[in-house]
Amino acid sequence: MYLITVEGGDGSGKGLATKMIAEILQQEFTFSGVDVTAEPRRDAELGLLAVEAVRTGDAGPTREAVYFAADRMDHSHTWIRPRLGQGRVIVSERNVHSSLVYQGVVGDLGIEEVARMNAAAMIPDLCIWVDCDPGAALRRIEQDTLRITLDKSEYFETDEYQKKIRQGYHDLLGGTVPMPSPFNRGRVVGPIVNDSTKGELRKKLQLEIRRFLHERPKPLNVSTEEVDLHMLGRALVSQRGQTTLDVVESRPPRSNLDWLDSRKPWEIVRDSTKIYVDAIQASDAPSRLDAPADPLSHPVLAIVGTLSLLPSVEIHELRTWLGPVRMVTERHTRRMVKIFHEQSGWVRVYRSLVGSDASRSELRSDWQAFGRIGIALWPLKEALSEWRKSHPGSSWKHALSASLSSEPNAAESCLSRLALLGSGKAEVPPPSNREELIAWWQNGAV
Repeated sequence: MYLITVEGGDGSGKGLATKMIAEILQQEFTFSGVDVTAEPRRDAELGLLAVEAVRTGDAGPTREAVYFAADRMDHSHTWIRPRLGQGRVIVSERNVHSSLVYQGVVGDLGIEEVARMNAAAMIPDLCIWVDCDPGAALRRIEQDTLRITLDKSEYFETDEYQKKIRQGYHDLLGGTVPMPSPFNRGRVVGPIVNDSTKGELRKKLQLEIRRFLHERPKPLNVSTEEVDLHMLGRALVSQRGQTTLDVVESRPPRSNLDWLDSRKPWEIVRDSTKIYVDAIQASDAPSRLDAPADPLSHPVLAIVGTLSLLPSVEIHELRTWLGPVRMVTERHTRRMVKIFHEQSGWVRVYRSLVGSDASRSELRSDWQAFGRIGIALWPLKEALSEWRKSHPGSSWKHALSASLSSEPNAAESCLSRLALLGSGKAEVPPPSNREELIAWWQNGAV
């Protein structure tokens, strides 16, 4: 979903930072996977052409830049873009900013020309700029702690050249030189100074990664809808062949097909939101419940909706299926599951085996419909919430048509989601246009 790049001069610690960033992403966030790469690619013909051009110096600046751009284009569209669409995060040691600095700012081509050559490549969502004192960088190089597969003379020639490269990064990533389009759409953080221990470097990187991802920025190279549809499809495929989801001590079992149970979606949302609000506002509720007041908020619909797709799961499994679009922090996920268990009774938490350390959570059958409606109408959750605040006395029956008027492009996304989830009644096809979607909301699957 996101392309995160690590930039900086030779010997600054990019390789170490890349490894640390990948570990942080793997440990703390809910991407479907974390992939590490680097440019130029040493395992691709185009990348090797770029490497050889630098090594020999025979190609000239323009052809050399073309080789780097061609390698990046191929890398972007055959390797990076497909993975982003699957909800994975890519961490790349060097990317387009290296070309902008080496060939555009420091080199002879000019930054606008280099940007033009690379304009169709993926845009880094986040560029993390790692820096260190040039003397320390050169000492790393001389001590062979900079592990590269090329001769040292290929990317750095003299102390003076290294100073130019470092200044080039400061000029471009520091804002003295304007970032050219389209790469000015991405975020740059830094310089993150690598002048202390590995532990200190990791803390700095962790802070920036958390700050970026907790803001839920819109990805630049894929749509969140594409990513979430992929994650929903995976979850449903994992249950393929099961017409029911077994729920402990719950009858009837949850159905993968007849999940509306012949009810109308607007009535389900009306009743469920009232029960949620009553539960968190109850006189016996803990004074510091720390739960969202809005039953259509991101954490509520993310957790209840995801649980509606699955049988019982441990917390780490639940977070895996949340994916990057419905992501909720581990701490908040645990808190919300506890609230659903203790206050509203929507979720049952139990241990499957005597002595088992990990508790499992399952959504009770009578809340499955609300969860799946929440997933189906996820693109409209903010609009529905705003409608309710503006029309507290109006019937929920009219909420969807009003929300679609304010968010007309969301209809197609909701229809795509229902194409995966089904209409909620086995023998009834899901709605296929805006009018059928409104009819489904008002009348149910008929």
